[in-house]
Amino acid sequence: MKSRNNNLGYHLVAFLTVAIWGSTFVFTKMLLQNGLSPAQIFTLRFLIAYVLLLGYSLFTYHFSLFASSWKDELLMVLLGVTGGSVYFLAENAAMLYTTATNTSLIVCSCPLFAMLLFAIVYRHSERISKLQALGSVLACLGMAVVVLNGHFVLHLSPLGDMLAFAACLCWAVYSLLMKPATERYSSLFITRKVFFYGLLTIIPYYIIVPGFPLIDVLLRPDVLWNLLFLSVVASMICFILWNWVISKLGAVLATNWVYFNPITTILFAWWLLHEQITVWFLLGTFFILVGMYLADKKH
Repeated sequence: MKSRNNNLGYHLVAFLTVAIWGSTFVFTKMLLQNGLSPAQIFTLRFLIAYVLLLGYSLFTYHFSLFASSWKDELLMVLLGVTGGSVYFLAENAAMLYTTATNTSLIVCSCPLFAMLLFAIVYRHSERISKLQALGSVLACLGMAVVVLNGHFVLHLSPLGDMLAFAACLCWAVYSLLMKPATERYSSLFITRKVFFYGLLTIIPYYIIVPGFPLIDVLLRPDVLWNLLFLSVVASMICFILWNWVISKLGAVLATNWVYFNPITTILFAWWLLHEQITVWFLLGTFFILVGMYLADKKH
């Protein structure tokens, strides 16, 4: 009973984390309307979050500059790339060349690819049951129903769709790499490293596309408050919680919660933008819930 209650708590944290990530489209949209580019928003999000985490680590004396080996440090670099710079750049760039529906559908299918990668890499040590696989596929189907919303027409755009798929694979690989990372390091250390290497590896982008917002723009109240929410809540707190949840639930089960991202996005759109909730949304949500229930079963 205690183990079941603990799992319920981990699932609740995962749901709340994804719910917050689903709300970020509102805050990001407002920053875009104030003239910030997607890359600038990502950089400011991670920079503020990294400084706060670094300060906390130094203040509490729980600070270690490097991982215990160069291989583990390389692992942190890969986490920073797949969960930070390349993921966000690919996802945001995809929106420029393809529709939001295509991007959401492709990116939010990453749990399915994470499950496949996990099954290939850990096929001898940790097997995924047929019931768990069925649950993940059913949840993916539900996510597609929610995103498509009854309009089963996709506007193919090879470049945009490839970028969205690159973001999808990045997050799937990030989830896979989190398994060895969480076995040896704390969520706080991993998150700080993800932010640091995410910032470091996005520097080449600014060599190609230079420019940064003026301080006057950043100090506008609406810009500042939106940046603080994205940095402190959606980045620092949510990344720490997400990495912790992966260490508790496992990469496959935790990543399945990404299927809920479109649901929370639509709920926030209904709440803040007064958009209509359709029967397709309810049907897709039902499929996702059933799929998540099956994915949590071992047999």
